[in-house]
Amino acid sequence: MPYYILGLSYFFQNMLEGLLIHKPDEPIQYMISHLKQDNDHVPRICILGPPASGKTTIGWILEGFPENRDQAWMLQSAGMTPRHVVVLYAPDTVLIERNLGKRIDPSTKEVYHTTFDWPSDPLVQQRLVEAEGISEQETAKHLVEYHRNFPRVFQIYQQILKSINADQPCADVFSQVLTYIRTWCRSAAPFTPRILFCGPPGSGKSLQAALIAQKYNIVNICCGQLLKEAVADKTKLGELIKPYFDSGWPAVLLLEDRLNRLDCMTDGWVLHGFPKDLDQAEQMERAGIIPNRIFFLNLPSESVMERLAQRMIDPVTGERYHAMYKPAPLPDVQARLKQNPKDTEENIRICLETYYRHAGDLEEFYEDAFYINADQDPYVVFEYIESCIVKPLPHKS
Repeated sequence: MPYYILGLSYFFQNMLEGLLIHKPDEPIQYMISHLKQDNDHVPRICILGPPASGKTTIGWILEGFPENRDQAWMLQSAGMTPRHVVVLYAPDTVLIERNLGKRIDPSTKEVYHTTFDWPSDPLVQQRLVEAEGISEQETAKHLVEYHRNFPRVFQIYQQILKSINADQPCADVFSQVLTYIRTWCRSAAPFTPRILFCGPPGSGKSLQAALIAQKYNIVNICCGQLLKEAVADKTKLGELIKPYFDSGWPAVLLLEDRLNRLDCMTDGWVLHGFPKDLDQAEQMERAGIIPNRIFFLNLPSESVMERLAQRMIDPVTGERYHAMYKPAPLPDVQARLKQNPKDTEENIRICLETYYRHAGDLEEFYEDAFYINADQDPYVVFEYIESCIVKPLPHKS
């Protein structure tokens, strides 16, 4: 079960007192709001690990959050991003044995252990009781849930994560954690940005690419547009790739040609729309197209459908509208709106199935990628993307 830590004890004491006194309807939102208040001066550390891995031996701990990827994204959406993440791991047999030895003093609520932390006072020994929910079956159930949820949490925090063996003396674990959190995470990325956006249709890849390109004056490369322009221009390369438009290798030829031009070489680039599968990613690597920042924008299928299936276009002005987010201003405009055939629900489902069929292979190939919840305000997403680029991009005025 994950645990979220901020280092100053009075900071957490005030928050816990507020939870007990005010009893807010939304305790998680209350916690996030409290954490966002004047917390630049405190460490932002996330300790992850299964039950009984020893997380509660370090500092002040807020237990039980985040337990899964959705809760981690909730923190991310609120701008709460830890600077360091520590994973404490130990064999399940060790964790079950540790849990079975827990005892609680009903008078003081202090936690003791039959092996590691037995009280010296005979009176305390007599009143100790077994903790609730620590049977072998219950602990095993919690461990199964932890192992099911942890890989997705790991994906989100992998760039700032360190694993530490918790099956050793507490002092040794503490020393290793302290050493890690005293370091400052740095990026080894080259100065020239080479950014890749991946994600399902409708996740905002083109918008984020445009925002990055505009702010940092780097080249925005949309692979689909590149292919269409090459065929429409009737260049020699365009005529060559036209019969093979739907396969991957013409795109690699075009990308290699475009990314080797002077503007991309000197200013950097942001790419979206390619690769779509593992084979295309390997083709890019063989061609020397190697991004130094990869982002996967994750969006639930129902949100994809909501964003895309309700898009319409005005054939007279070319203006784009959306039934929910940007409705037509006048009834006569609404009456003449048309839907792009690719935005029908059936076509969107086909595109989603195609994406998710290959997404796992791409995530495994780009093991250093960042994962972002794209189901939130696009400018919140943009701010998080910028925060992941630890070494600032060259900002040209």
